[in-house]
Amino acid sequence: MIWLLRLYLLFMGLVYFLIGVWAIFDPILLSSEIETTPFLEIVGLSVASEIGYSEIAGLYGGLNLWIGIMCIVGIFKESIGLFAIKFITFLVGAIASGRVIFSLIPSTPGFYNSFFVFEICAFVIGVGFLLYFRNLDKIAEA
Repeated sequence: MIWLLRLYLLFMGLVYFLIGVWAIFDPILLSSEIETTPFLEIVGLSVASEIGYSEIAGLYGGLNLWIGIMCIVGIFKESIGLFAIKFITFLVGAIASGRVIFSLIPSTPGFYNSFFVFEICAFVIGVGFLLYFRNLDKIAEA
C-alpha cells in the first residue's frame, strides 16, 4: 500500500476518531470545569430532550469513532484500508450531495461552509485513490 494512502488514512482516522470522542463526551465536558467549545454549537444543533444526547452520542459519536478506528486499522491491513476509502468516499459524497440538494429548495440556506469543503476534498481524494487502485488492477491483469 502506498505511503500517501497510509497518510490519508491516518489523517482521516484521527479526524473521525477525535470527532467521535468529542461528540460522546461533550455533555460531560460541558458540565465540568474544563474550557471547551460545545460540539452541538459547532455543528449547529441543540438537544430538545434527553434522548437527543443519546442520538448525538450514537450518530455523531459512535459512528465517527468507529470510522476513525477503521481507518487506523486500514493503515496496517490493506483490504480494510481499501474498504475504508470506499466507505468514506461514499459517505462524504452523500453528505455533500444532501447539502447541495437541500440548498436548491427555495428559502433554505446555502451549502457552502467548511464542512462542505472538507467533504468535497475527501471525496475528490477518495475517488483519486479508487481510480489509482482500479488502474493497478488493470495493469496486473494484463
